[in-house]
Amino acid sequence: MIDLGSNSVRLKISEILPDNEVVTRQYIKRYVRLSSQMGPEKTLKKEPVERTLDALREFREICDQYSRLKVIAVATAAVRQAKNQAEFLQRAKKETGFAIRVISGAQEAYLDYVGVTHSLEIDRGLIIDTGGASMELVGVESGAAEETISIPLGSVILSQHYHLGDQIQAANLFDAMVEVDEALSHQRWLSRFRDSRIIALGGCNRALAKIYRWRNAVEGKAAPIHGLMMTSATAFQIMHELLEGDRASRAAIRGVTRERADVIVGGLLPLLALMRQLAIDEVEFSNSGLREGLLYKYQEHKLDFD
Repeated sequence: MIDLGSNSVRLKISEILPDNEVVTRQYIKRYVRLSSQMGPEKTLKKEPVERTLDALREFREICDQYSRLKVIAVATAAVRQAKNQAEFLQRAKKETGFAIRVISGAQEAYLDYVGVTHSLEIDRGLIIDTGGASMELVGVESGAAEETISIPLGSVILSQHYHLGDQIQAANLFDAMVEVDEALSHQRWLSRFRDSRIIALGGCNRALAKIYRWRNAVEGKAAPIHGLMMTSATAFQIMHELLEGDRASRAAIRGVTRERADVIVGGLLPLLALMRQLAIDEVEFSNSGLREGLLYKYQEHKLDFD
């Protein structure tokens, strides 16, 4: 599975054993920041495109080492929104051999739901996946995905537009929070999930979980992220600490990578806004999402990709 996101591109090679058990053979992530500086014209810029193609060439070399390998490659928000989408996809196919399929926001949200619910039980609540250029929301009722939407706001877009990458000014943070709040307020169905449960995934949300788990590690052993629970009070306190410093101090916090330090504040705004607006006191984190959803659908022979 190749997941070409707005902030990173990931390759996950899995072996499906005769009993249908899945074993991960290789997992690689490269930060390419494809959505960087897309601007109101919504075009993929030269440097991010070259970084992305370099990563895909590396993935091609790795994939060529395997026999009988089925490659399923998908692109999400950055490519989905790009006016020069066709040109980029043609170059990717010509230079790397990967035929990348652009999935819709609703498809991405549904695949997140499939990935999450195969390993975490949720009867009623919300799933949020915050990426670099979009956030996907799923409303779950009686275990079924009743709502699947995508909103074109993510960690890279918010952080760059409102200058949240380094030392953060109060006015800029306020403006970013207002935009997120307004975007969520248009989703009237969210009110049905007040006081319910929320499961979070996506790089910045998982970074929040990583900070928490390392602070609660016992004898150097940290709890797994998948299924980890955190109170809203703890999440708000960690955000407070992230806001007090600059990019360098955020990067020095265990759980925050150097590549994510300039977008983590923007990336956490949607999750924290949902918790505030809907009075949700606890968040659970998932390590499964889009890529796992693709794999499960492939195993069920219900993936209509070439």
